[in-house]
Amino acid sequence: MDKAFGKLRNLDAYPKVNEDFYRRTFSGGIITLITTVFIIFLFISELRLFLHTVTETKLVVDTSRGGKLRINFNVSFPDVPCTLVSLDAMDISGERHLDIRHDIFKQRIDAHGNVKEVRRDGIGAPEIGRPLQRHGGLLQHNEKYCGSCFGAETSDDQCCNSCEEVREAYRNKGWGFPEDSIDQCKREGFVQKVKEEEGEGCNVHGSLEVNKVAGNFHLATGRSLQNPGTFLFELLMNHVQSYNISHKIHKLSFGDYIPGVVNPLDGVQWMQEQPNGIYQYFIKVVPTTYTGIRGRTVKSNQFSVTKHYKSPEEDHFRSSAGVYFYYDFSPIQVNFREQHTPFFHFLTHICAIVGGIFAVAGIIDAILYHGQKALHKKVELGKLG
Repeated sequence: MDKAFGKLRNLDAYPKVNEDFYRRTFSGGIITLITTVFIIFLFISELRLFLHTVTETKLVVDTSRGGKLRINFNVSFPDVPCTLVSLDAMDISGERHLDIRHDIFKQRIDAHGNVKEVRRDGIGAPEIGRPLQRHGGLLQHNEKYCGSCFGAETSDDQCCNSCEEVREAYRNKGWGFPEDSIDQCKREGFVQKVKEEEGEGCNVHGSLEVNKVAGNFHLATGRSLQNPGTFLFELLMNHVQSYNISHKIHKLSFGDYIPGVVNPLDGVQWMQEQPNGIYQYFIKVVPTTYTGIRGRTVKSNQFSVTKHYKSPEEDHFRSSAGVYFYYDFSPIQVNFREQHTPFFHFLTHICAIVGGIFAVAGIIDAILYHGQKALHKKVELGKLG
């Protein structure tokens, strides 16, 4: 047994020195103090890194197919009334949605951006198509307008071109007047509503769900008024001459919120220099997966954007004045994963810090000690001078 203990004693890589042979120096004390401060500082830094999460980023090919995309937006038009704004969406598959109302909110705002009225009844004009003719058909291009009296006409050629004329015809018949269902009254009421909102702006916010393919959505002014020859358009021509599409994008995101990601269009504002025209945003959507420290996964999107203003002279298609968002998808998916530094990595770093600093400090102390010793020896021998 004593022999085995003796062999183990011979393996000791840390031989002990008798305290009688220790020699403490002033320079050694200074080096020890500085070494201790460095070790404490680096230990605290490593501990902070260990306690905080780190984000690992990985790029992979997006293999997802189909699905839906939720677009969240909040846009203000300081000079366009809510009644004249409509939201449309379309994609390359041919699917079109005009004057979208579901999950859309509008707020009438004044020139200073203060909210005057909040409604959830959708944005844009009521669903008013071409005017109804006396013969029961819709007004066609270059056709003279002769409005229906809705059964109250006294002759086959009688026209009721205004709400008041229809009301008078009903009064002559002794009938009750269903104003809400009369085409002329709805149109004149809409025009009156536009006049009441003159000088106001509109904040439009909400979300829409589209196919996960390239497409566009736009907030256009007077979209439902642009059918040539319609009675409603003629009524508004003298009232609305041009549109100021100055706007501010408070928020625009494709999918759910991702911690730490800032969308490039949030807070962007553009002031129009000339009337009408269209303002275009070309967006590249990047599918993104975020996995939190607790394993919760969020599948969403980031995006990059470029912008362009097209004046009425450049717009050969005569698009409605407004703000257009064109989006396409990147084939690359970004994966974010939050994680803690493994404990053994932390332990390895601490050992490297302590051991490395002590080793370097020992070398510096040895150099100083032997340097001082050689210097004193020369002084004693009188060789220094």
